[in-house]
Amino acid sequence: MNLPFAESYKIKMVEPIRKSQRKEREQWIKEAKYNLFNLKSEYVFIDLLTDSGTGAMSDKQWSELMLGDESYAGASSYYKMKNAIKKILGFEYFLPTHQGRAAENVLFSVLVKEGDIVPGNSHFDTTKGHIEFRKAKAVDCTIDEAFDTTLIHPFKGNIDLNKLEDVLKKYPAEKIPFIIVTITCNSSGGQPVSMQNLKEVSALAKKYNKLVVVDSARFAENAYFIKKREKAYKNKTIKEIVLEMFSYTDIMTMSSKKDAIVNMGGFIGMRDHDLFNKASVFNIMFEGFITYGGMSGRDMNALAQGLDEGTEFDYLETRVEQVAYLGKKCLEYGIPVLEPAGGHAIFVDAKRFLPQLPKEQFVAQTLGVELYIEGGVRGVEIGALLADRDPITRENRFPELELLRLAIPRRVYTNNHMDYIAASLANVYERRNDIKKGLKILVEAPIMRHFTIEMDRI
Repeated sequence: MNLPFAESYKIKMVEPIRKSQRKEREQWIKEAKYNLFNLKSEYVFIDLLTDSGTGAMSDKQWSELMLGDESYAGASSYYKMKNAIKKILGFEYFLPTHQGRAAENVLFSVLVKEGDIVPGNSHFDTTKGHIEFRKAKAVDCTIDEAFDTTLIHPFKGNIDLNKLEDVLKKYPAEKIPFIIVTITCNSSGGQPVSMQNLKEVSALAKKYNKLVVVDSARFAENAYFIKKREKAYKNKTIKEIVLEMFSYTDIMTMSSKKDAIVNMGGFIGMRDHDLFNKASVFNIMFEGFITYGGMSGRDMNALAQGLDEGTEFDYLETRVEQVAYLGKKCLEYGIPVLEPAGGHAIFVDAKRFLPQLPKEQFVAQTLGVELYIEGGVRGVEIGALLADRDPITRENRFPELELLRLAIPRRVYTNNHMDYIAASLANVYERRNDIKKGLKILVEAPIMRHFTIEMDRI
């Protein structure tokens, strides 16, 4: 008999969570103006809003917290983090930041100017936000296969080389500061990028003398998919794959709250000393001195340990297979989800789930509200709200994919929780035809509105 799959950890501490009543949830989401971000955490039974900073640290990470050096400059924790980045990721220079969007802010302050064009694969919200805030433009060059949620393709995060080269040819060289590759590609369903695609993007970048920047929040999950889906890497370790992945890049930004399994932290990895010097000026202005950059010493220690643990196969197998388990349960109930399952989340195809709702009624957000009311499960919309308004016309942008993301925190929930999530979705699916109307906007911020938006039922 083949032994069943089992988690690669045992539980040492627990946090109680409370089941609420449906009437309570209906009132709470109304008071939250139908914005899931506005809910108090104690109002949520299973929280899948994000996998960012919500994971459970290991005993070794907690031990590292006690060894943190809180010196303002030159702390030993900085050098521990520096050594881990050099050994695991291969970058000689780095700047710590308090999280990933801070890393983008520092780096883009050096590289992005008004009128620039930044091609890449389905830029995430903060990336696009930082680009558009500087009056530049993000251009999506993701492969077409990424936008068919029913198509099975091993690397839906890949960049279409023809689309990318068209952009590189179309605009003056000085208008394109770099190419950005997000691994895994969150906005297209947590989908991986192949090693072959990274090689090809790197070669094209060299042809046009462009830098390659990698949004690396979930780089380890990407390496896992490469090991499982690219034959040449079957016998490679995750750490070997990671080093090769980054060998095709010039710069990385990292939200360490994902694959380094910490509650707060980020950094920029660089190979060029001149760029490091230029970015250091903005790091000191926005984040802190270059050897702490908005992070405490204890968090740098935990981050260094997390980079090591997060690039081990057994951990990644447990993490990614739990996401796949939820995806399989959803499909068994007939729930339309993006296939294949991504590395960190299941993405429910809201257009197929609620085809009766017009796009102007924010279908994925409506579905997210209904799931919360049904079971106290909180997800997040990856659709028209996140896509925001066009910065020029101020018209709503309606992306091809309208998704409800259910992001699974690392080492937090059991498969019993996955069963509960799937059953909650199934209950909503059973009554889907009764959902006649969606939501409308009452109040919104001028950029990155989805975090603070206020809505009401139509």
